[in-house]
Amino acid sequence: MFEDLTRTVAAYRSAVDFADSRRERELKQTLQDPRARTGPAAEAAREAAHARHAGLVGQARAVLDRDLARLRAESEVVEPALPPAPARWDNPVWHAYQPPADRPTALRLGDLTLPEAPDLRIPMLLRLPLERGLWVDSGPARAEDGCVVPGGLREPAAWTAVALAARLLAVHPVGALTVHVIDPDRSVGESSAPLAKSGVLHEPPAAGARGVDAVLDRLVRRVELVRTAVRHHAVDALPDDLDLADQLLWVHDFPHGFDDRALTKLRYLVDEGASTGVSLMLVADRRDADEYGPVLDPLWRSLLRLTPVPDDHLADPWVGHAWRYEPPLPPPGSGIVPEVLRRLAAARRERGG
Repeated sequence: MFEDLTRTVAAYRSAVDFADSRRERELKQTLQDPRARTGPAAEAAREAAHARHAGLVGQARAVLDRDLARLRAESEVVEPALPPAPARWDNPVWHAYQPPADRPTALRLGDLTLPEAPDLRIPMLLRLPLERGLWVDSGPARAEDGCVVPGGLREPAAWTAVALAARLLAVHPVGALTVHVIDPDRSVGESSAPLAKSGVLHEPPAAGARGVDAVLDRLVRRVELVRTAVRHHAVDALPDDLDLADQLLWVHDFPHGFDDRALTKLRYLVDEGASTGVSLMLVADRRDADEYGPVLDPLWRSLLRLTPVPDDHLADPWVGHAWRYEPPLPPPGSGIVPEVLRRLAAARRERGG
């Protein structure tokens, strides 16, 4: 559906561009002869150019509307039938949630739309296990008039991170994913309550420089041991206390609480972690890292930027459409995320996890 919508919108825009250029060319031709710029003949030529333009655009729009109607009909059938991993939080499948037996191949990270069809929401899917880290941008929010909204996006970014972490936990089998939260300044606050209160976290969010170092050291040790064991075909020799489940490291309000050593460890996890099951999710305002200059540029480039509010910052690799991204948040007032986490925690307790 994503590729179909990309192609049909590209064809429509191409047809409109052709109609625009043809009209401009014909209008210029009516101006070439100064003696024919005015009068009934010139006016008739201009009206004819505009009429041909309207006809071409109308034909293109009719084709687009036909293709969009087909895609909407397909979406109305597909969306309700989706399993949890690619389903929106408002899908009824979540109300019958049970932890899966197997990890899915992809995860829904939000929805994508184009201006020509704002009501047609295409799932944005990312392959699992995550090959790229996620960056939830908590930078300045802008209103429709372009003015900066006071307070920024720190709180919405925290809620988005919770929704993403909850979704990742929910689509993994029981015990197959461990989530670590680094919150140096304890700024995540009540936003992380659904995770903390449900019991799905093995330990409270790490705070302070000592807490940051402890979590990073543990994950760096895991990556090094697993890489060594795989390289020497000695996985059976790994220590018994090593958590072999996939790991998600959520760093909140980055880079607060990070010194140069901690940054080095984090970059190591970004570079080497994916191959050993360690993924990263940053919640950060890039302006907070300005003091590091270009040192962190490779880090930002390696992460997939997501926004906690709808924003048209994503481009497809085929024709470069600017897609409007909508984060995967539950409906306002919904209690589905805490309920899913509660069921997951109960399943863990039943299985001794």
